[in-house]
Amino acid sequence: QLLQALAPNTSPMLKTLKELLEGFGAQEPTPAEREHAVQLATAVLLVEVMRADSHMDAAEHETLTAALRRKFSLPENALAQLVAQAEQSAKQAYDYHRYSSSINAYFSHEQKIQIIEAMWEVAYVDTRLDEHENHLISKIAGLLHVTHREYIGAKMHAKEAMLRR
Repeated sequence: QLLQALAPNTSPMLKTLKELLEGFGAQEPTPAEREHAVQLATAVLLVEVMRADSHMDAAEHETLTAALRRKFSLPENALAQLVAQAEQSAKQAYDYHRYSSSINAYFSHEQKIQIIEAMWEVAYVDTRLDEHENHLISKIAGLLHVTHREYIGAKMHAKEAMLRR
């Protein structure tokens, strides 16, 4: 009853409380649900980089999609659905903890560095590095426990890859 009282259009604090209370009665997710959650979390973080600057273009979208294709080997229709769902989720996101915690729970450290590198690829594809993109990727790297050295390495590797294109 308490959960029903917390309407969907509540403040971020109440929304977090609602999610926490829902989690107490939740069953353990299936492997397929976990896999989708991690895919969605990764896609949302990449979408957030695309949204971080005021100029979103087709090249950023293509780079995001290519990174997800490499990471998850999904069929094109499932990939398009994942990106659409991530774009919708990103619009409603109020923090990155739920996405980073999913990634932290199921990805290796190397996989987390690869996500940071993919984020840099999305940021660099338009040949302009916005300060908001830089700040966002730095924040996500911290949430994923990626060291500063690894963060800079991913940045340099992504920059080199973009220059080769």
